[in-house]
Amino acid sequence: MNLLQALNNGYSILKSKKIDTYKIDTEVILSQSLSISKENIILNLEKPININDYKRFLHKLERRKKREPLAYILNKREFWKNQFYVNKNVLIPRPETEHLIEETLKIIQKNSSRKILEIGVGSGCLIVSILKERKNCSAIGIDCCKKAIKVANYNANLHLINNRIKIIKTDVDNFNAGKYDLIISNPPYIDKYQLKYLDVSEYEPLKALNGGVNGIEVLTKVISKASRLLKINGKLIVEIGSDQKYKVIKLLNNNNFFVNKIVKDLSNLDRCIISTKTQ
Repeated sequence: MNLLQALNNGYSILKSKKIDTYKIDTEVILSQSLSISKENIILNLEKPININDYKRFLHKLERRKKREPLAYILNKREFWKNQFYVNKNVLIPRPETEHLIEETLKIIQKNSSRKILEIGVGSGCLIVSILKERKNCSAIGIDCCKKAIKVANYNANLHLINNRIKIIKTDVDNFNAGKYDLIISNPPYIDKYQLKYLDVSEYEPLKALNGGVNGIEVLTKVISKASRLLKINGKLIVEIGSDQKYKVIKLLNNNNFFVNKIVKDLSNLDRCIISTKTQ
């Protein structure tokens, strides 16, 4: 069997399961299975494929056939300007979450020294991306999942910012250390009764998605904690569900925050809120 035949087999397998991205998915999976670029595959379509490489390719196709996200199969995801390691213990970074980075970089001047806290660090993609852009800043990241912390530490080391971040296993209720200039969080904000209707719930960690009743239980804890840990005039940036703006604004106002800005995503949906601690 040559590379062209392997590709065509892959196309057929994924197309039969009505996977819209069957072509690109097959090509990316074959590229990783062989550890060569897609360009090299196209230039060498008549080249025979090693039986072990083909078995590895088929195994990954089988996972994709069951609609497992490609990022988990490849163990990587592009986010912001970087590539991050991901596995089933962390959420797959989404493009809309990049708004939190954009807003953070507007707030923190390029050479400024600021202390940042991320609540719910997950894969570390947010805080690592920020620290790579702002070389004089330092950070604490917290998460209640030991396996997620392992991924975040891996990414901090991968991107050479591990000397400016400390990642701690704790939940938001029990963390009380330090005072911060900026707190960021992309907490679980999906209503727990809606989770069963979402495809992501089959593969991604439910704890990182489940926002409790109305989706704001964790957001409520994040805002309350931020009101105690932020310095006066410190900023809080949180990602929210598209239907949660007014509930979150009320929570912020009740916790001594002034709402500066509401940012919409590329679909024109409310996606994050920037606020300032007033007292």
